[in-house]
Amino acid sequence: MRTPKNQQTVPVESVDATWRALYIIGGIAALTAVLVFRRYFSVELMQFNGLGLISVPDDWPAGAAGWFALFQESKLAGLLLFDLFDMVNYGLVGLIFLALYGALRAVNPGAVLLALICALVGIAVYFSSNQTMAMSHLSDRFAAAASEVERATFVAAGEALLAIHTQGTGMLLSLFLVLLAGLIISIVMLRSVVFNKATAIAGILANGFGLGYFVALPFVPADDIWIFPTSSAPFRVLWYILIAFKLYQLARIKK
Repeated sequence: MRTPKNQQTVPVESVDATWRALYIIGGIAALTAVLVFRRYFSVELMQFNGLGLISVPDDWPAGAAGWFALFQESKLAGLLLFDLFDMVNYGLVGLIFLALYGALRAVNPGAVLLALICALVGIAVYFSSNQTMAMSHLSDRFAAAASEVERATFVAAGEALLAIHTQGTGMLLSLFLVLLAGLIISIVMLRSVVFNKATAIAGILANGFGLGYFVALPFVPADDIWIFPTSSAPFRVLWYILIAFKLYQLARIKK
């Protein structure tokens, strides 16, 4: 029986074996992203007193001087609270999307390529906006400063980095592009037998709730806006786990 044009699918058996290594890497990246290098891990650390792993302050550092003090007191705590894990997470997301491109490229090449481009551009924007390593280096220079004038200069530079990191449009743009890429990929999954509908629906909910943040941003109070990424979190956990499981399956298929 012929498949209707509006429900074109790609048989799992037709998956190109040359992508096998990338499927394995993508599966490992998906599990690592959801179990270890989670997005907003710094918030988890602050809410749960360092998760018993590190010592964290009772409150977020105030201004560049506060962050410099934290970096000097504990370099690891400073790096983690300043979103080091988010940087790793975005890198892992790039590997996931490359693997998904390989798995779904024959279903809707244009849409999957668009999703991949959105994801990679978003990741590049994030890496250019995240100031974790720059702030760590600046804190070392602040600690080594020999005069108050030098310290004041480094504090001013730190405030500029802090503004880019926490208030710059780059962070929001990167998140929007990656969520949009995830939504596009999830919709393509609905038209493919490579991934089941549960995976597609989990992805639509995870990325749809995440994008809801941007729709609600002008209208919802700042204290309540985080309900959207919080609501998306369990669906993203499920989505990544289902993606990892399927990518491992694809990697075992012999051409």
